[in-house]
Amino acid sequence: MGAVFTSLVLIGTAAIPFVAETGGPLRATNQVSSGQKTYLGFDRNEYPGNAALPALRQTFSFAGYWLNTPPGAKANSWTGKREAVKNAGLGFLLLFNGRLDAELRKAASAAQLGRSDADAAVAAARGEGFPNDSVIFLDQEEGGRMLPEQKAYIYAWVDGVNGAGYRAGIYCSGIAAPEGNTSVVAADDIRENSSGRKIEYWVSNDSCPPSPGCSSSQVPLPSAGGTRFASVWQYAQSPRRRDFARGCSGYARDGNCYPPNLLGERIFVDLDSAESPDPSRGK
Repeated sequence: MGAVFTSLVLIGTAAIPFVAETGGPLRATNQVSSGQKTYLGFDRNEYPGNAALPALRQTFSFAGYWLNTPPGAKANSWTGKREAVKNAGLGFLLLFNGRLDAELRKAASAAQLGRSDADAAVAAARGEGFPNDSVIFLDQEEGGRMLPEQKAYIYAWVDGVNGAGYRAGIYCSGIAAPEGNTSVVAADDIRENSSGRKIEYWVSNDSCPPSPGCSSSQVPLPSAGGTRFASVWQYAQSPRRRDFARGCSGYARDGNCYPPNLLGERIFVDLDSAESPDPSRGK
């Protein structure tokens, strides 16, 4: 990828669970010391199934919702599940799987690909029944400084989504990636080069600290992940990434965390915090 680029796979084919075989369960809402209320959510690449939603709702306020095929998957099992998720009382984090740099380098125009993917994201959101002004997060799986083709793709996608009546967001890394004698955080790099575009940020940082790991007595503020402008913080991933989360507690013996009342189902999830029970405003 070159000296200026570090690849960080953030979601992959698995997601993060949140209650381990030891430690207490997390709560769906929490009042933090600042007086701001936070909400606990989950995301995972595979739809957990209609039967699991009531039990998940006992712990979580919102769920990640893929609008296209997740990374590493062959199909999108979330398609057509909006009403089931909504009827279970869960809010939404809408997510559209973006392109890796290797693919962008082969494209005749990364910007044109961004525009066409924005059209696809908007069409999928409308097809699923999500209203205008819903926030759609572009899944940017690679961290560090964005290369020229990545920037062209990302900002064309953002412009396309914002111009179509929806709101653009980015899911990206909040972990510093080495670059020579310094380091670069993808979220900072994307924001600093956005030319004032309106973008919401769902930032991933599963390092401990600042992450509380997969078991916590409080749901942290999104800004506590080290990115002050984050709307959502993904603070745990599953299985545990030992290069970042080696010091994190609360994971099960298999490296995952599980909702407390679904341990028998082995449904693992990623953990997210937000200041809204419906961060994408998808209801």
